[in-house]
Amino acid sequence: MAKEIFMPKLSSTMQVGTLLQWFKKEGDPVAVGDPLFEIMTDKINIEVEAYEEGILLKQYYQEDDEVPINHVVGYIGEPNEQVPATAPGEAGTGKIEKEVPPQLTESIQVEPSANPAPEKPRATPAARRAAREKEIPLAEVAGTGPKGRIQQYDVQAFITSKASSATPLAKKVAEAKGVDLQDVEGTGARGKIYREDVEKAQKRTAEPAIAGKRVKMEGIRKVVAERMLRSKTTAPHVTLISDIDMLAVVDMRKQLLSPVEDQTGYRISYTEIIVKAAAATLKRHLNMNVSLEGNEIVYHDEINIGLAVAAENGLFVPVIKNADQKGLASITAACKEAGKAARANKLKPDQMAGGTFTVSNLGMYAIDAFTPVINQPESAILGIGRIIEKPVGVGGSIELRPMMAVSLSFDHRVIDGAPAAAFLTDFKKVLEHPFELLM
Repeated sequence: MAKEIFMPKLSSTMQVGTLLQWFKKEGDPVAVGDPLFEIMTDKINIEVEAYEEGILLKQYYQEDDEVPINHVVGYIGEPNEQVPATAPGEAGTGKIEKEVPPQLTESIQVEPSANPAPEKPRATPAARRAAREKEIPLAEVAGTGPKGRIQQYDVQAFITSKASSATPLAKKVAEAKGVDLQDVEGTGARGKIYREDVEKAQKRTAEPAIAGKRVKMEGIRKVVAERMLRSKTTAPHVTLISDIDMLAVVDMRKQLLSPVEDQTGYRISYTEIIVKAAAATLKRHLNMNVSLEGNEIVYHDEINIGLAVAAENGLFVPVIKNADQKGLASITAACKEAGKAARANKLKPDQMAGGTFTVSNLGMYAIDAFTPVINQPESAILGIGRIIEKPVGVGGSIELRPMMAVSLSFDHRVIDGAPAAAFLTDFKKVLEHPFELLM
């Protein structure tokens, strides 16, 4: 009997998934574990693998279609099995009978072929995306993953190998003009790239391709837009701003660079120290670690810090679970790995679930302060600006100190101004005396 393929629910907030691509065609054989299709949820992109073996009998949805969770997207079964002609809706509601009126069903006739179409190369979603962006045929890329699966770094290695076919002068010209050698068509033997090839490519891309372009708001960008609008229109935002003297943090970070890198392989940044300080402060102010569910205020028993990460295709917020119980080395490793996974679009649903408070750091840009939007269902978010030297009064004299502005936005339905101000005051004290974090 034919088996349903359905749109899985991959997070507590997921209601629909966008079908990005099918890896199999109707009539193709399917083995357990084969990637069937790629979907985009409200949080991540992910491949859905087959749990049954047989023939892909039917596809009800195509690229860019939005499918509600638990709805049937297709069927796997034996050749010539009958399946509904139209999508039956939610999984489990479509019935397949042995005798069904022909106008309601159709069957896939699988004819043996002496020259079957080649299978699509096995590749991760990140690898497929990288290949699409650079217009690289995946069939030309050698995969180093399990069973020859193509990884993102395989695509990058392919790009690098092409760059190596350029002459030294072509490489210098490409670097000077900001031309990606992957976009250059070589006119020499075996695709050898010369200076003239780079200059031609540079002329083709001199005008910005985005000027006058219209792009449909969809996927992660659409989800982010909807969430930001809902947060701003349902939660009365109040933002408190404070300047923090980061001199002690700057000194502490210098002393921690080598030991943390020796232990984790990562260099500790100000972000990890701020995440640890936020978690430690929340432990003293549990009235900030709350959510509003209906008419109930939920006081969370875990302190899980969300870390806003900007990726090429949208904004992701991986969660550092139980951040108050982790040391700075553990937080550094967790933040770095979560950031890499977010930018490579490899975050798993459980890595983005359970956040109780978010930190959004724009300190790497020329931003002094901003008013962050609450990441619901949380009730507060901390915005971090850059560290910049400013003249401040110290002991009756004026000194230049590395100062950092922080912005605390909170939901005034749940949190009053005084508790929020007390939290921000204590957070300032923690960062101005950061060695307490090591205790």
